[in-house]
Amino acid sequence: MFFLVQQYIAARFSAGQMENPQAPGQAMDLVFLRTEMRMAVCTVHSRKAAGEFRVVNTGKVIRRRQWTADMKAFYTLKNNEVPAPPFVFKLTIIGWIALLLIVALFGMITYDAVKPPLPKSAASLAMEQKPAVGDIYFGHFEARQGTGDRLGFGWFRVAKVEGDTYFIAKSTTMSKTSKPKEQLDSNSFETEGTPVKITEQASYLINLKSEDGGMELYFTDKK
Repeated sequence: MFFLVQQYIAARFSAGQMENPQAPGQAMDLVFLRTEMRMAVCTVHSRKAAGEFRVVNTGKVIRRRQWTADMKAFYTLKNNEVPAPPFVFKLTIIGWIALLLIVALFGMITYDAVKPPLPKSAASLAMEQKPAVGDIYFGHFEARQGTGDRLGFGWFRVAKVEGDTYFIAKSTTMSKTSKPKEQLDSNSFETEGTPVKITEQASYLINLKSEDGGMELYFTDKK
């Protein structure tokens, strides 16, 4: 990043009427220096200027410990006459752009924090409801025990509910591969249902599992 610090003369006062403690007979000036700091995003001027006595002919700085009482009084008097800086802090064009980007970012964060949530779709609300007798869902099953198919895609019907146990009947026609739900039968179901319990439920899924862990059902849509 661009960074520059330099000093410039903010004011100069002739002090020729006073005796030079370092080089008697040589005239002095009282010079006030102000610091300027330039960066890519801003420019800063110091509020106060630092004063120093210099020999006019050589430019040599007279150390403060050598100042006489008259020099100190002159410094105090002239310090009040030093012009104010043109500005203390000023943003550059890059700085304004960066500031606008930061404001926009915090504005977006604040808006996201306070804005009301988007209304849920009817399909999402339906998936969040507890299954009831007669409800029909689309998804697939995975069987880890017993005989018969170990994987099937299709429709499922809630045949009975006892507390938190759901008896789920599979469609009489299940597909061994994933297919669009519109292509699979959602009207004919087995008479016996498999007892399962819900392990996870959200607006986009319902996962169920049998007590022995031999059967897992995954629903993604409700009819």
